[in-house]
Amino acid sequence: MVALLSLSDLLALALAGGAGVYLRLAFDGQYSPGLYGQLWPILGVFLLAYAVAGLYPAVGLSPVDELRRICLSTTFTYLVLGAGLFLTREGETYSRGVFLLAWLLSLLTVLTGRLLVKHLFARYPWWGYQVLILGGGRTGELVIQTLKNQPAFGLKPVAVLDDSRVHEGSLCEVPIVGPLSAAPHLALRHDIHYAIVAMPGMQREKLLRVLELYGRTFPHLLMIPDLFGVASLWVSSKDLGGILGLEIRQQLLLPGPRLLKTLLDLVLTLVIGLCLLPILVVIAVLVKLDSPGPVFYGQPRLGQNNTTFVAWKFRSMVPNAGLVLERYLTENPLLREQWERDHKLRYDPRITRVGRFLRRTSLDELPQLWNVLRGEMSLVGPRPIVKEEIVRYADKYSLYTKVLPGLTGLWQVSGRNNVSYDERVNLDAYYVRNWSVWLDIYILLRTVWVVVIGDGAY
Repeated sequence: MVALLSLSDLLALALAGGAGVYLRLAFDGQYSPGLYGQLWPILGVFLLAYAVAGLYPAVGLSPVDELRRICLSTTFTYLVLGAGLFLTREGETYSRGVFLLAWLLSLLTVLTGRLLVKHLFARYPWWGYQVLILGGGRTGELVIQTLKNQPAFGLKPVAVLDDSRVHEGSLCEVPIVGPLSAAPHLALRHDIHYAIVAMPGMQREKLLRVLELYGRTFPHLLMIPDLFGVASLWVSSKDLGGILGLEIRQQLLLPGPRLLKTLLDLVLTLVIGLCLLPILVVIAVLVKLDSPGPVFYGQPRLGQNNTTFVAWKFRSMVPNAGLVLERYLTENPLLREQWERDHKLRYDPRITRVGRFLRRTSLDELPQLWNVLRGEMSLVGPRPIVKEEIVRYADKYSLYTKVLPGLTGLWQVSGRNNVSYDERVNLDAYYVRNWSVWLDIYILLRTVWVVVIGDGAY
């Protein structure tokens, strides 16, 4: 696993460096490309920086935290190298444009390379580390299911230990092999370094005893606290004079990150809008030629602080779409339950030919760039909802109204229409609780991948 990640990083950095050299050369660069070939030993400095940042093997890191560490360690290494060249008076020999291009390309290639490696190999048994689950209740089941759904996380549940379920067969297809007291024997026999204590309802005295007994057995002992529904991405432990404290950083209350998000929205929207302007014109013409009706479709949606705004899309439905849908559901009563549950149909009779393509590629939502420029939406956030959907958000609606709705979000990069409505609500709540600029960047990068492969789009 470490070898594959290291090789991927080396190839990505070399590719970025080579591309930077020849791109700059193509724009009237006055140097010999061979001059930069002498710098190949510097690649080892990057691997050392990644190792110090905990990126080998990066087991147990969330994708957002891995993104943050890669960006910061890569940028820091380039700054150190640039300072070194300046101090040794080699700065006049090498092009600053090459280093700038190489830096930007390195961020892209390293992230892409790691994504491909995990996509290809994360489901193999040898990827990651074995982990014991201590606790066979609802929390243990949730932990197992989550780790199975995210193999790139690198923790593979191999056995469950629970005093009250010793004679039961398995939990989510992971065998229940004995009581908690069997943990040291299993860890020694099978060289297991990770354990997860998934018993949040356990009495304090018993929980402390479990931690004391097995804290010396496993180099990595993770405890799931009884804090469901609390921010989890940006939590850090604090020592308060021998008392364990958990600091939950409220990113929504910090003016710096909020200003950075606004600037990111403005700059990226202008750049994307200008680059896609010819495509927008072509789509508008195709929509007009495909079926009668306006090019754009606006619908009132709920935004930040419960305000109402009009969200714009390219029209993707036929005229009198409501009547067409009702007639279709009357003719197909089995699909009415699916529509009432998810408000989605895999084969929606209202969608035009061009509209089907636009929805599958998410191009129908490009006019919402105008909403972003107007400050009614953000590039990343919960999907904007209508008033009828408030009841489905229930107590989580107050979380929804804390941020601007987004053109893309966690729902879109987590399976989109393959995700149930309840899961979508939970994803929106997770986003608000764990919001940060790094999470936004991760979602934007994932959006590109999801649009390319068409994951969950119909």
